[in-house]
Amino acid sequence: MKVTGIIAEYNPFHNGHKYHMEKSRELTGADFVVVVMSGNYVQRGLPAVIDKYERTKMALECGADLVLELPLPYATASAEYFATGAVSLLHKLGVVDSLCFGSECGDASLLLKVAKLLVTEPLPYKETLQKYLVQGLSFPSAQEAAVFACTDNGTAALLSSPNNRLGIEYCKALLRMESNITPVSILRRGGGYHDETLYSDASTPSSASAIRKAMENAKCPDDILSQVPQPVAGILQKEWNKSFPVTENDLSLLLHYKLLLETKESLQTYFDVTPDFADKILKCLPEYTTFSNFCLLLKSKELTYSRISRCLLHILLDIKTAHIENYRSLEITPYARILGFRKESSELLHEIKTRASIPMISKLADAHKILEPAALEMLQREITAGHIYEAVKANKFMYSAIIPQSEYTREIIIV
Repeated sequence: MKVTGIIAEYNPFHNGHKYHMEKSRELTGADFVVVVMSGNYVQRGLPAVIDKYERTKMALECGADLVLELPLPYATASAEYFATGAVSLLHKLGVVDSLCFGSECGDASLLLKVAKLLVTEPLPYKETLQKYLVQGLSFPSAQEAAVFACTDNGTAALLSSPNNRLGIEYCKALLRMESNITPVSILRRGGGYHDETLYSDASTPSSASAIRKAMENAKCPDDILSQVPQPVAGILQKEWNKSFPVTENDLSLLLHYKLLLETKESLQTYFDVTPDFADKILKCLPEYTTFSNFCLLLKSKELTYSRISRCLLHILLDIKTAHIENYRSLEITPYARILGFRKESSELLHEIKTRASIPMISKLADAHKILEPAALEMLQREITAGHIYEAVKANKFMYSAIIPQSEYTREIIIV
């Protein structure tokens, strides 16, 4: 069998994702598509607009054969750590032949060229990078300048586009793991990563950012239905104002409470929180109003909104540097948790169970029997974060339309 992997958030699933999935099958001749998907929290440090089970259903209805959950510490981390965790999971399944991802350039060979330079770090590159860092350039700017010095302007420019950069991180992870998985890049169509324009023409895919923006502002989801496949439209119509949209500001009160309990010393124990940033949080805390406004208040030339929101989410969800160091001893992703699969994909599941180097988790109650302590602790953190999401969701929709569900009682999505 041929198996291709996709790393995604599907926040929410839209026409661009459907095109990507179909093109992935076409280019690789895949018999099966395995998706590694972020759970209830995403890489920008925000809650997913709709929960992971509904997004799993969307992916399966639109062509995925198996959806696995990217563990929380990787799903809410920087691009490099996000990519490392997701690629590790695909690699350890033992069946994936290719990894297909979208990019602004659409050329995996170019992205692989940059990745090899960044992984091997030849002396000219290291010296040039250090020179620009000493001059005061930010790391991304210094890195781009160093790549230009060692290649050319066109190659270095790849680093300035978000999906190109993420593709480079996927390639770096594959190289470091000496994986046999082949990277395949598909040229993105429609709205860019940060484009918030909601296109009326269904043939021009709007970005997930544009669709989420419309969800926040619309009284009903009618204006975004043309931008999602029909099965997704049905789910959105059914769940609108019953279980979604969830935004970062729905976490505002919880985050404020958590921050009020912290000191400079305790803040520094959380993943990615530096001493200077801890100082700034405490200095600005009296002006706290909402999650998003606090991010804007803390934002600076050196600290992006996404970096700040990730740090704040780590604080809220109790993700500490010590936990991350502990997880690294597991050689990255230590298990594969199944969120959903297609009935006709039983052959794929059987092959993974035969060849995977990590345990497959289909029932949380059995996890303690098959996971070592550090891996079990990672899973437990995911479970707690899921319960927080459920509580926030239920509170927003006044408990009348939705009752919080336990991660232990939620069933795998099967279509």
